[in-house]
Amino acid sequence: MSLLPELRYPTVTELTSRARALAASRPGLCTLRQVGTSRAGRPLRLLSVGHARRAVLVVAGAHANEPTGGPTLLAVAERVVREPELRDGTSWHFLLCADPDGASLHVTPAPSSLLEYHRGFFRPAGPEQPEWSPAVLPPDRLPPETRALTRVIDELRPYLQVTLHGTDLGGSWVQLTKDIPGLAEPFAKSAAQWHIPVETGASDAAGWPASGPGVHVMPGPGARAAYPSLPDDARHSTWYHAHRYGGLTAVVEVPMWASDLVDDPAPHPAPAAAIRRLAGRLRRDAAEVELLLADALPRLEGVDGPLLRAARWTLELTPGLASDWVHTPPAGTSMAYVGSVDAFARRLPLRAAAMLWRVLREQDDRAAPRLGRLVEAWSGTFAERFRARWVPLEHQVEHQSRTVVAAALHAREGAAR
Repeated sequence: MSLLPELRYPTVTELTSRARALAASRPGLCTLRQVGTSRAGRPLRLLSVGHARRAVLVVAGAHANEPTGGPTLLAVAERVVREPELRDGTSWHFLLCADPDGASLHVTPAPSSLLEYHRGFFRPAGPEQPEWSPAVLPPDRLPPETRALTRVIDELRPYLQVTLHGTDLGGSWVQLTKDIPGLAEPFAKSAAQWHIPVETGASDAAGWPASGPGVHVMPGPGARAAYPSLPDDARHSTWYHAHRYGGLTAVVEVPMWASDLVDDPAPHPAPAAAIRRLAGRLRRDAAEVELLLADALPRLEGVDGPLLRAARWTLELTPGLASDWVHTPPAGTSMAYVGSVDAFARRLPLRAAAMLWRVLREQDDRAAPRLGRLVEAWSGTFAERFRARWVPLEHQVEHQSRTVVAAALHAREGAAR
């Protein structure tokens, strides 16, 4: 019997229940243990399969709004139990959810549209994200989720850490802290089989070298950041913690809604001018949300919480990012890259508006209906502009899990040479 839900993303409680059932079914092979506690007191649990010293660590739930990682983690764990050749000299370890507090606040388990997805949207501010907090906080202020994750890495010393991420609308891509030769081919074949576009110009990997279409290798410490204003430099994240032990990290991204506009490698006729226009729209959209926030703040006196902090933090990113786009040469010049920047420029104000809308709905604030109309309009134009099509959950999971296994096998071959 499959461990995957059919039509919805499982909660952390459901993930834990299924992991516990898997561990109970193979007690000599599997263990499930608590490795930490969240800020709100929720347990962080690690499922382990096998006992070899050479280890793979798979992390789900680092971003609350990227729910595919949970069912993917279970699918990979089930496959590792079922296929002993995957355990040949290798143990596998699965952190069920890196941010259970965040997961409790993102409440769209079965979104039928981008509007429905944003109605219950949550993504924490950067300092509250377990993988990214080391990039923006001093070591003595790191959240307990981050400290738990780094302790697990210190204990296991994995040759490969895979962290499962996703995007609301776009394509699939992989980010690597070191290259994994041979990964690009099985990644591309899997994406093609499930009709998932490969995001060849992902703005998250702007300016990075590629070892194949959609497989991006992070530049070294001395490289210039494509967007200097952004505080969350990947090279200071927990992704690089595995390097202390000779390992590397693969970040596997998969979309909920696909767009065939993000895999067009053709050159854009005027990329700099197009990105300047996108910067202008980003400023205008963010300013519209900021005006609504400024109007509501006097009525929100005494109200604080992760939703409001995240909305404000997201808005704070937009002026610097727009300036980066205007005053630096484009990090890419393809149609795919400009499309990815277009999606990024729509995504940030929409997320801020969605989280602020939730705050205002909870307070029964008079500005909530106006903000709701904004979220509805922006969700609709985002989906229409990118011709969004839903990727069935089983296809998201199958593609992501195949990429995880391919990364583990190719990285193991590379480590053996």
